[in-house]
Amino acid sequence: MARPSISLHLCLAVLAMAAAASEAGFYDQFDVVGSGNNVRVNDDGLAQQVALTLDQGNGGSGFSSKDKYLYGEFSVQMKLIGGNSAGTVTSFYLTSGEGDGHDEIDIEFMGNLSGDPYVMNTNVWASGDGKKEHQFYLWFDPTADFHTYKIVWNPKNIIFQVDDVPVRTFKKYDDLPYPSSQPMMVHATLWDGSYWATRHGDVKIDWSQAPFVVNYRGYSSNGCVSSGGSSACPAGSDAWMNTELDGKALGTVAWAESKYMSYDYCTDGWRFPNGFPAECTRN
Repeated sequence: MARPSISLHLCLAVLAMAAAASEAGFYDQFDVVGSGNNVRVNDDGLAQQVALTLDQGNGGSGFSSKDKYLYGEFSVQMKLIGGNSAGTVTSFYLTSGEGDGHDEIDIEFMGNLSGDPYVMNTNVWASGDGKKEHQFYLWFDPTADFHTYKIVWNPKNIIFQVDDVPVRTFKKYDDLPYPSSQPMMVHATLWDGSYWATRHGDVKIDWSQAPFVVNYRGYSSNGCVSSGGSSACPAGSDAWMNTELDGKALGTVAWAESKYMSYDYCTDGWRFPNGFPAECTRN
């Protein structure tokens, strides 16, 4: 499922905010989306934590990287909304923009009714070609504590990891669209996705449960920063630039798919009545 952009669907301006000295690191790296009252930065000198808030009328909140990247390794720790979070969407993703031909790599969490499991949605868009979702239930409660979510993006494949456990790989094929030419910014957002997020939009946000709060910390980027048409890659980029999953890691992906996958676009015949996307039949 495509996620609408914050700027288009929340009608919120990106605000470059001045910050106190203790918050300078965050604001050096990111711009804030939405009201500053809905993005709180706490830095105790040991761990910088960012809380995003959603309440009725504000549409949502988030932050986006000042830098654009062409390949990299990106991770963050997240603690999701507890209780009845139906209709909310929490995300960590990369995107080249909003145009019809944009590239995007998504990790999204669709909120739930109390007692139901969260759904983690992963998706890849290349030159505007999307609809490549794999969705998973998680083997832990993502609202009870922080867990690490990582995207590795290089010229060979895209790898999604949860607590350093690979759960999905999306490979590059020379004859198929792949995000390889459009630099992307990193985003983290919390927004109202009532029209699709929970049970295909049947369950809306219960605003009596607001404000909804999701916490982020431990953000890390080790990517090739794109500027002026070229990319400068950091020292140590060879650690991820050629990374592909070995047999053991592919076994972990198979485990995640067999035990926790709740949706695979490559088995959705209703969505693809004229045949599945070409990558579905390749290894």
